[in-house]
Amino acid sequence: MANTTLAAVCTAQATIDTPLGAALIARTGVGLAGLWFEGQKDYPGVLPVPKHADDPLLRRAAAQLTEYFAGQRTQFDLPLDLHGTEFQRSVWTALLGIGRGKTASYGDIARQLEQPKAVRAVGAAVGRNPLSVIVPCHRVLGSGGALTGYAGGLHRKRALLRLEGVA
Repeated sequence: MANTTLAAVCTAQATIDTPLGAALIARTGVGLAGLWFEGQKDYPGVLPVPKHADDPLLRRAAAQLTEYFAGQRTQFDLPLDLHGTEFQRSVWTALLGIGRGKTASYGDIARQLEQPKAVRAVGAAVGRNPLSVIVPCHRVLGSGGALTGYAGGLHRKRALLRLEGVA
């Protein structure tokens, strides 16, 4: 589901400040559906839904992100509403299994999904992850541990990996 379609199901949004820049967070009636850094690839801009910084779920997400960036939180405890193709959702679910301080390669994820030849498709799905940081696409590296693309910019990927203790 493209961000334009995602925008149609969102019910609230807020902009938050993070150590890596301003981020837009959005929710649906089911859960958190988007977290994009300003200027990142696929940044949807202001969504056509109300701004509700006082929305309980958006406040909870902002608080957990603050704890994460302060090194006080190792995992997120938020209801998620991931919108994408079945394959994208399977990749994003696999990303949720990569713990803080750990990394995986695109090939690792393809093999985990029992589709070892789908490395490029995995890469494309990782790149379309609508929930930066919370669905930890920054923990995915190229073969041999190469630091590869990140929709939010390689400087953010490096910062997130450093924060998590990955050299």
